[in-house]
Amino acid sequence: MQKGSPLQINNVAFIGTGIMGERIAGHLMDAGYKLTVHNRTREKAEGLVARGARWADSPAEAAADADVVFTMVGYPTDVEDVYLATDGLIRAAKRGAWLIDLTTSSPQLARDIHDAAEVEDKHAFDCPVTGGEQGAIDGTLTLIIGAAEKDVAPVMPLLECFSSKRFFFDQPGGGQTAKLCNQVSLASCMVGYADALALAEQSGIDAEKVLEVMASGTGGSGASRTLAPKSLAGDYKPGFLAEHLRKDIALALQRSEDLDITLPGAETAFTLFDMLCQIGGSRMGTQALTLLYQEEGTCAAAGLDWSLLEQGDEGDDHECCCGHDHGDGEHECCGGHGHHHGEGHECHCHDGEGAE
Repeated sequence: MQKGSPLQINNVAFIGTGIMGERIAGHLMDAGYKLTVHNRTREKAEGLVARGARWADSPAEAAADADVVFTMVGYPTDVEDVYLATDGLIRAAKRGAWLIDLTTSSPQLARDIHDAAEVEDKHAFDCPVTGGEQGAIDGTLTLIIGAAEKDVAPVMPLLECFSSKRFFFDQPGGGQTAKLCNQVSLASCMVGYADALALAEQSGIDAEKVLEVMASGTGGSGASRTLAPKSLAGDYKPGFLAEHLRKDIALALQRSEDLDITLPGAETAFTLFDMLCQIGGSRMGTQALTLLYQEEGTCAAAGLDWSLLEQGDEGDDHECCCGHDHGDGEHECCGGHGHHHGEGHECHCHDGEGAE
């Protein structure tokens, strides 16, 4: 993957300026890189444009003159369209360009993109992130890289702009697999603290003090430390969208099926987050999981509607967590990806991922 001569980086493109993407792109601008941005909803890129970034009307236009292209979109289907469509990055980017996907996506799709890029004399690798919205703001994210450190040396200065830790998994798709491991643990930790808070509250003891106990012993986690206080305060503003964690768990569960192993914790977490999304919480922060334990009136005040779950059970059609309305018949859920959608496929692109 690594080129023999040093890479002169002048132009950088960033596609997907959502909750996380905007912050990361800002750090690249702070480091002095000339930035071109594209997002499905232009409004979410206006802050970067106001700072001097150039707006592009499409991913292909953004990548045309870029030495390095970053992507941070919502779902594997979005990644696939951005990279592998007829006018996608694999064809639109110039020879020698580096294509770095920060989205949490499918390991197999990451391998496919890497291989397709190499054929075109371009270099692609998966680089999902973790560290939360605060990590993106502070520029201290952890990067989980599906490549060897020596192979991505030419672009390390850019990666260092918005990260404090970088882990290398030495093979295409390795970063995505490691990120899914992280998400499986995160999801189970969130269910754990939601259970604990429900038990404390229903028992009539001080839930905040229970969190202090957990933090002082072995029962605490990063999730209980950073997200549980928001749950108690009724703050469900998204740092990381519930629908995106549901997507991540689904990807992990599909991989577990491929390996013929069972992940009971992940299965439980998926059921709960899927329920939250179905009743109107898909665009809430993941900490809204605790609303599932509350009285119906509390849920309604937060914007949730339990009748939507009943309607979903009654209907024949459904929307799976990949964001596509499949209707009747068999379908492949968001853990998978197919490179041929067929006629009539409508992609539901998203504006980028939240903090993870």
